[in-house]
Order: sequence, then structure tokens, then C-alpha cells
Amino acid sequence: MNELALAIPWLGKRNPAAARWVVMALAIGAPLIAMLFGKTWVRILDFALLYVMLAIGLNLVVGFAGLLDLGYIAFYAVGAYTFAFLASPHFELHLPFWLVIPIGAACAALAGIILGLPTLRLRGDYLAIVTLGFGEIVRIFLNNLNHPVNITNGPQGINMVDPLVLFGWDISRPLKIGDEITVNSLFLYYYVFLAFVALSVVLVQRLQVSRVGRAWAAIRDDELAAKAIGINTRNMKLLAFSLGATFGGAAGGLFAAFQGFVSPESFSLMESIAILTMIVFGGMGNLAGVIVGALTLTALPEILRYVAVPVQERLFGHVLLDPEVLRMLLLSLAMIFMMLLRPAGMIPAHSRYSKPELVVGKTAAEAAK
Repeated sequence: MNELALAIPWLGKRNPAAARWVVMALAIGAPLIAMLFGKTWVRILDFALLYVMLAIGLNLVVGFAGLLDLGYIAFYAVGAYTFAFLASPHFELHLPFWLVIPIGAACAALAGIILGLPTLRLRGDYLAIVTLGFGEIVRIFLNNLNHPVNITNGPQGINMVDPLVLFGWDISRPLKIGDEITVNSLFLYYYVFLAFVALSVVLVQRLQVSRVGRAWAAIRDDELAAKAIGINTRNMKLLAFSLGATFGGAAGGLFAAFQGFVSPESFSLMESIAILTMIVFGGMGNLAGVIVGALTLTALPEILRYVAVPVQERLFGHVLLDPEVLRMLLLSLAMIFMMLLRPAGMIPAHSRYSKPELVVGKTAAEAAK
């Protein structure tokens, strides 16, 4: 919250308390503003919050521990399919979501450990290639585990996934308040997702300033020096993979409940690249930057879709570039320009340390603030 407030131009530095209230007001009122442009934009906001959770989880691995992971979407898939297995007619199981979400997160954490164990000695490009292969293996398994025993229903996916039910209240249905007010289910999902994002932010902030967070920072900066001062780099890497995967698994379960349908097509390599782009674009290692990057790169392609298609039809009489092509083009251009103009991201991590008082050159008064 503080990092996001400080990132607000002008107001963040002059009145941090007011900036925090602005951030809270924007977070709570965002769906009301989006509703002015149609329900589609509220749905986009819902997906944006899921991407924020994914970006926060991947930032643990890439930004904090310095481990390049190109197969992160696999943990998202594990969480989504776990929810679909345990809360749908596919296996005739309908467990409550408060039980299924932790199980999905635990399964994703186990998958993170399985990925981390054989890759402990790898770094850089080699680690990226192995994680990329892991992500593709998971997607291919999900696509083919329908014969001779139908486990995942193959490319057809699993439909009729149970929605989120809170205390007997199905939030996939509109909420009626009195006889005149009806709250759309998209709003309800938004605030549930917002609560999960807020919880994720609090957990990650506490991790960053803990001994574990400092150990990850040491491994990221110099793994050999980290070993020399007694850090168990093996366990710390496994912890980074498993905790990062936990966030992905939880987000996958929420995605399955929100969509009501899961299929292997939703977990392609391009999704992993998109999430990594959000982290690099926003500011790797900086929680506020990751959130801003995820929100920006989720909303901008949709804005471009609504603007570029009518413009192409007006200028050329037909659409030259498909909206999905435009989305990939935008992500690619965002990466190129960010690397050239602002390599540290939109909101860079000004310090490589977890505590502000350790920033070199900072006065005691500034650190106290």
C-alpha cells in the first residue's frame, strides 16, 4: 500500500497519507467506474486482479530470488485443474471452495518443488529453458490425459465448474438488495479477488523484510557469496519456487471458479511470457511496480482492441491485424521500449535491500519516514 501510494505523482511524496486513501478509493471504486463503459470492462478488471496475483507470485521467483522462470503458467494450470477435479461434475465431487483453494495451492507448491529439485544447479538461460519445458510438458499432459482413462477430458476441457460459494451464498448470481438494487456478479467476484490480492500483498511484504527475503536478495545478487556467509541456497531456492507456485495455484482455482470452464488452451507459453513481461514492465523486485505493470498490460491491450479495430475498418475498410496479434505486438513493444528507455521498469526498486534504512546515501530523517 505504501509503495503504491508513493508511486502516485506529486501527491505520493508530499502527502503519503492522502495518497494511500486515493489508492484505497481507486481499488474499491474501480468497478463502478468501469461499469460506465459496460460490463465487459468490469470483467477485464476481474481478470486483471488474477494477473496481479500471478505477477506477485512470479515476482517472488524472478524478482526476489533472481531465478528466471518461463513456465510459471503451469502452476496456474495445476490450481485451475485441481479446482475443476474437486468441484465439478467431472468426478462428481463438489467440495467447498475454502477447502479446494488451499488444496490447489498445495498441489501447485508441490509442483514447484518438483520443478525446483532438478534445477538447483542451473542459472540464467539454462534455467529458463528447463522451466519453459516444464510448462509445456504440463500443458501437453493436460491435453492428452483423456485416454485410456479420462482424467482431464483432453482438449475439450472441463466445464460446469462450481462457482464460489461464500457461507451458502453463490456469488455467481446477482445480489439483490431490496426491490430496486441489484449488484452484478462481476462486482462480487471483483471484491473477492481484491481481498485475495490484498492478502497476497501483505504476505509478500512480510516475506520481503524477513530473513527469508534477505536470503533471496543475497542469492539474487551473488549466489557464491550467499553460500559463503552460510545461507542454504538449496532450501531457499526450493522455498522460492514453492511459494511462488502457491500464489499461482490459488489464482488458478479462482480462475476456474470464475470462468466455470478450464482447458489446456488457457495455459499456453504466451501466458507465461505475458506475466513475465508485466513484471519487467512494472519493475522487477518492486511489489508496487509489479501491480502497476500487471494492471497496465492487462488493460492496455483491451483498450487497443476497442480503438484499433474501428480505426482499421474506417481507414482500410477491413481489419488488417487481429486483436490477439495486436495484444502480442503491444507486449513485445512494451518490452523493447522498456529495455531501451527504462530498464528498471515503470516503478523501479530503488534499493537492492529489504529495509529502507540500509539504502546507501539516505539520511536518518529520510529513513525514519
